[in-house]
Amino acid sequence: MPNTNSGARAGAVTAVILAGGNGTRLWPLSRLQLPKQFLKLEGQKTLLESTVDRLSPLITPADVMVITGAEHAKGEAYNSLRHYNTLLEPVGRNTAPAIALAAAWLQDKAEGIDPVLVVLPADHIIKQAEAFQGALEKAVKEAETGRLVTFGIKPTHPDTGFGYIKVKEPEKSGESTSTFALPVEQFTEKPSCDLAEQFISDGCYYWNSGMFVWKASSILAEIEQHLPEVYSVLNKIRKAWSENRSYQDGIDQHFFSMPSISIDYGVLEKSENVALIPCDLGWSDVGSWDAVHEIAEHDENGNSIQGRTIIKGVDNCLIHSNKRLVAAVGVKDLCVIETADAVLVAKKGDTQRVREIVDDLKETNSQEHVSHLTVERPWGRYTVLEEHTGFKMKRITVNPGGCLSLQRHQHRSEHWVVVSGTATVTRGDDIITVTKNQSTYIPIGEKHRLENLGKIPLELIEVQVGEYLNEDDIERFEDNYGR
Repeated sequence: MPNTNSGARAGAVTAVILAGGNGTRLWPLSRLQLPKQFLKLEGQKTLLESTVDRLSPLITPADVMVITGAEHAKGEAYNSLRHYNTLLEPVGRNTAPAIALAAAWLQDKAEGIDPVLVVLPADHIIKQAEAFQGALEKAVKEAETGRLVTFGIKPTHPDTGFGYIKVKEPEKSGESTSTFALPVEQFTEKPSCDLAEQFISDGCYYWNSGMFVWKASSILAEIEQHLPEVYSVLNKIRKAWSENRSYQDGIDQHFFSMPSISIDYGVLEKSENVALIPCDLGWSDVGSWDAVHEIAEHDENGNSIQGRTIIKGVDNCLIHSNKRLVAAVGVKDLCVIETADAVLVAKKGDTQRVREIVDDLKETNSQEHVSHLTVERPWGRYTVLEEHTGFKMKRITVNPGGCLSLQRHQHRSEHWVVVSGTATVTRGDDIITVTKNQSTYIPIGEKHRLENLGKIPLELIEVQVGEYLNEDDIERFEDNYGR
């Protein structure tokens, strides 16, 4: 599993990447087990990978700390996270506790150095990398003076999906500030349309990008002052670390006691020490399908098309096909997102409401918001082919050298039929080889393991039979990937 103890080198500047969100507004592509920060929405890299890449050369991957949920690191996102140093949250508690964890851990590891933390969401897009680098260098210089620094995006339209930051006019504020950072007067959560229009007219408001830079000591002092309940739990975690040298163990033991609160609401709105650097970065928080359409390349009719599609007389639409053919005729201003098990059709301008669909799926205990039919694993992948009461059928691919955990199930048996490659199967005390067109059977309660010791992918069909077939019916005894 990702490295949770040795961690990033505590150098002068360290990046803290917040990767714990669920991305519900980008359903059905974004799912609970594979949210948008681990998706490839632009180009061939995930949003997390792009976030790390744009930090270079100021910050190298070795000086990156990713904070994410334990369910992400042990699930589909493992392949993305295993390249980085990580701290894992057993439950989500918003941004303030996550930032407090990172600042304390890096300060404790720094051995006399007070590192500057560059705190970034993992799920944003920035098209102007050079402008970002320039703003980042300015922010680091300002943070070294003890300021809490944020990046403000000059608004181009009255958007109700963003928070806003009002800055003081330097000549009126009477405060000393640098030539490139402005003192902050006020934070405002997502406003109404009328209020957003007023902000645009005022000229002193910026979109809140959610990107921050500060010294570890500066943010910890502010958290101690404004969020004493967070700081109290943090001290318990640090005490556990000092006693057994395992910071992650302390998190697992005490993090449940953390209040859920954002750094904006808990600290920045109360602090008198916040400065803003105005930026024009080609920035998007990719917070809705409208935002995805806005940043995508368009044809002559304003359409952004991806995957197997046929369109006739279509204008200003986003159509994303993941598997099946999507045909559209005579429509405009729509977002159509197709996946193997769900299709979203939404009018442009209403895509913020997609989260309401996810809420309904949760209430009905549906699985379409949890995972896709094809699920990536560190050893390969599986695809659910069919599922009914009492049985489930999967296609399983095990990469060369891949090895599933030694496990057993309490509620299901499994039948495996090899269609390509060679399987090495541990079944109880026996180890057997199963080749193409052969099969084996795993009874309920039997310890078993599947390996591919060959040079080509192993493909097999699995038929599960039982009264309970969910993925949490797995009791692991050994696992090469630390899950």
